Amino acid sequence: MKHFLTLLCLLFARFYANAQNTDVLPSPAHVAWADAEVGAIFHLDLVNFEPDYDWRNWGTHPSAKIFNPSKLNTDQWVQAAKSAGATYAVLVAKHCSGFSLWPTAAHDYSVKSSPWKNGKGDIVRDFIASCKKYGLKPGIYASASANGYLYVDNPGKVQKGSPVTQQQYNAIVKQQLTELWSNYGNLFEIWFDGGVLPVEAGGPDLAPLLKKLQPNAVIFQGPSDAKNLIRWVGNEEGKAPYPNWSRSDFTTSATGTIKIDSINGNPEGKIWCPGEADFPLRTGWQGGWFWKADGQKMLSTDALLQAYYTSVGRNSNMLLGIVIDTSGLVPQEDYTRLSAFGSILKGIKRTNIGGLSNKNGKSFELDLGQSHEINQVEIMEDIRFGERIRRYEVQAWIDHAWKTVAEGTSVGHKRLQVFETVKTPKVRLMIHTAQGEPRIKQFTVSKLATPVLQPLLTISTSR
Repeated sequence: MKHFLTLLCLLFARFYANAQNTDVLPSPAHVAWADAEVGAIFHLDLVNFEPDYDWRNWGTHPSAKIFNPSKLNTDQWVQAAKSAGATYAVLVAKHCSGFSLWPTAAHDYSVKSSPWKNGKGDIVRDFIASCKKYGLKPGIYASASANGYLYVDNPGKVQKGSPVTQQQYNAIVKQQLTELWSNYGNLFEIWFDGGVLPVEAGGPDLAPLLKKLQPNAVIFQGPSDAKNLIRWVGNEEGKAPYPNWSRSDFTTSATGTIKIDSINGNPEGKIWCPGEADFPLRTGWQGGWFWKADGQKMLSTDALLQAYYTSVGRNSNMLLGIVIDTSGLVPQEDYTRLSAFGSILKGIKRTNIGGLSNKNGKSFELDLGQSHEINQVEIMEDIRFGERIRRYEVQAWIDHAWKTVAEGTSVGHKRLQVFETVKTPKVRLMIHTAQGEPRIKQFTVSKLATPVLQPLLTISTSR
């Protein structure tokens, strides 16, 4: 009887541990988003045409008539993003000025009042069509938290002297988002940079609208009661923290660009809310998000590659900011840099020496057949079953003994680690701590070329 009771307790404990781990799981939208890995976000606004404009200087917003990107070509934008390895793209349809890149019915401060296409154009429509044409998943950013035209400051509060009341502004927000979420088809991602003023603080009730109009989109910094939430990683450098868990107890604060809680997430968190690491290709004026003819620098391919490893390689998505100049195009020098980076990524994916996939358990040995030089490991969990790994170690057989070449805690969708090159005939992955049985989607080893490896070694152990 004692043995029976002991066995029963062990079985219950195992069941409980598995239940604790699997009660918070990603939605299908979350899984598709993680698989997308690399995205791009495009910025074009009136500040490009009037660089001295300060949207917080209420009542000084530029005239819509200065907006005339005569060569605008969204096909070129999307091709630039795709050349960098992006699989999804987000358009900033309305930034802090309040100027709208589609002919909104909410007010006249939009492309319909500009000379571009004689006021008959719609950049959102063109962008969505280009995404479909080139196979990128489309997303839209429309700030609910800031609007210079209507005197609204973060996190969505109407300021003194505004031509509208808070209730009127909330209605405008809902009207504009209804237009964007209804008229352009299904969206892959919806951005709320700066968060959303909560309903209890006087903000618009947007979660029901999301559920009705775009139930399958992932939501960056959206209302806390929305579904398919993703969170900010706390910087605009493409650098997720490590460990970086997809589960969390928090989404983001209402003023998300100022403060965010629990930056690393929590492996036992109450919700599935993975991090997205956004950063611009350029630096300098306007943070590098908007184009200016001078006063900016461009990230090197080494810097872009480091950002890829500290975002995608740390269980986050990488969202790269691409500028549009006043002619309406991605500048050629930016396009060239993006393409060069994309070529490097393609080359890295061709360096795999061996691997295994779709395995369950805590210990796996990979026989390479003969000795090979390796300097990178890639581990992926099948996140449909949650994040189960808590601590792991990768060892290589060197000089007749197992030696550690990589170790860590969080894995999630993907963990990439590089190390000094070693020669080995076999490698093993050992999961020392887990909640439930680990589900390994993929475990591979590869050898990166020295020019690629060296800049990555500087960030392999940084946090």
